[in-house]
Amino acid sequence: MDDLTAWKTLAPAGLLLVGAGLSTALDASNRRAAGSPVLRWSGQGTAGLVLLNAGLCLFGEAVKRRARYDLAP
Repeated sequence: MDDLTAWKTLAPAGLLLVGAGLSTALDASNRRAAGSPVLRWSGQGTAGLVLLNAGLCLFGEAVKRRARYDLAP
């Protein structure tokens, strides 16, 4: 897969995962503040942070691929 095609795939996927992870983590935070049981919000919060970090990794890879494409001779 060339760098431009990879960028076109990775950038939107990364942004979707960042949004999903942030939404999930914030929902878990609201559940914690509302007094939900620990097992309910802690698992959800962990999943949200995993999604957020995965999205940041994908988006970072997309930025790297786009830079390589733009700097290629």
